[in-house]
Amino acid sequence: MTIPSPKAWLYSAILLLLFAVISLPIGFYFKFLKLELFHKSLFAASKVIMFSIFTPAITEELFFRVLLLPHLTEKASISDQWLWGCFSLVIFIIYHPIEGITVFPAGFSTFINPVFLFLAALLGSLCTIIYFQTGSFWTSVIFHWIVVIVWLLLLGGYRKLNIQ
Repeated sequence: MTIPSPKAWLYSAILLLLFAVISLPIGFYFKFLKLELFHKSLFAASKVIMFSIFTPAITEELFFRVLLLPHLTEKASISDQWLWGCFSLVIFIIYHPIEGITVFPAGFSTFINPVFLFLAALLGSLCTIIYFQTGSFWTSVIFHWIVVIVWLLLLGGYRKLNIQ
């Protein structure tokens, strides 16, 4: 629960920009992303924003970063960080199709889409890097949250997940 420093937020913002530079061209090229504004009410958009901070941002970051990765204070070696980071990333990627089979069947076709899985891998990788560099759960949560709400509300994610 380390409070992020201004430097940690700046580092996270730079990686968010990097995520956008990589993910947007790929997503648009493969027609996975589509500029599509959320078409429901402002209240519904607010619910999406509020719900997304808890699921997926907080819950996934708690599990895939905080519980699975060593914290900065543990002084893990670079090789241990790589090992745990790769393990966490593989589990993060596999988790999404399983979630589509079990908890959220409406999103299954999206969760098995290779472009989605690539973008999820990129997201997971950058959240791991942020967590290792800042030592803060909050920087990776906010990073994850921003990516999800932009996708859901501006890039067609809400429709892709078949949310009613």
